[in-house]
Amino acid sequence: MTNEILIVDDDYHVHEALTLLFEKAGYRTVSFTDSRSFVRHARERTPACVLLDIRMPGASGLEILEEIDARAYPAPVLILSGQGDIPDVVRAMRNGAFDYIEKCLSADTIVARVGEAISTWTRLRANNEPTSLLSPTIPGYSELTHRERDVLRQIAAAASNKEAARNLGISHRTVEIHRGRIMYKLRAKNSVDLMRIVMRAGREA
Repeated sequence: MTNEILIVDDDYHVHEALTLLFEKAGYRTVSFTDSRSFVRHARERTPACVLLDIRMPGASGLEILEEIDARAYPAPVLILSGQGDIPDVVRAMRNGAFDYIEKCLSADTIVARVGEAISTWTRLRANNEPTSLLSPTIPGYSELTHRERDVLRQIAAAASNKEAARNLGISHRTVEIHRGRIMYKLRAKNSVDLMRIVMRAGREA
């Protein structure tokens, strides 16, 4: 099995730092600063993993996911972002991203998350299990009230607090309260972590 990681980021300092980080951890890396050269390479070779910046000049990371058909791509694609807003998390996951990593995380955490993604992907493929982001079960879901589950469905659909309030016929403040309780019960550290929990639920079951 290859240990090659493809790094796609137009920021020179970012992809140089990631290259040093992963090569120190024992991986081989190939870096790309534009989508066109990456897509050409990705269609010719299968890496262990792809790290794809969500904000690229020209085609965005979300568009690249569609271009390489990330759902059917034979390696996990992890989206990198320095912003981590929920709509992008949801769109990336729905477009086939296997995970979502914030650039602000520590070096050790990034390496660990990538290693986890590669090992999980390998296990799922070996067992012929689906690698799509279906989430039939969520740890802590049974603790949620009926209304909290309604709010969680809105969050998973990328609705803002205001949109969720309008869709559910409740106040903006009520949505905020429910959201806080949901994060506590699902043990989410922040909004992006909440989306990771929701979108990846059941994958390691």
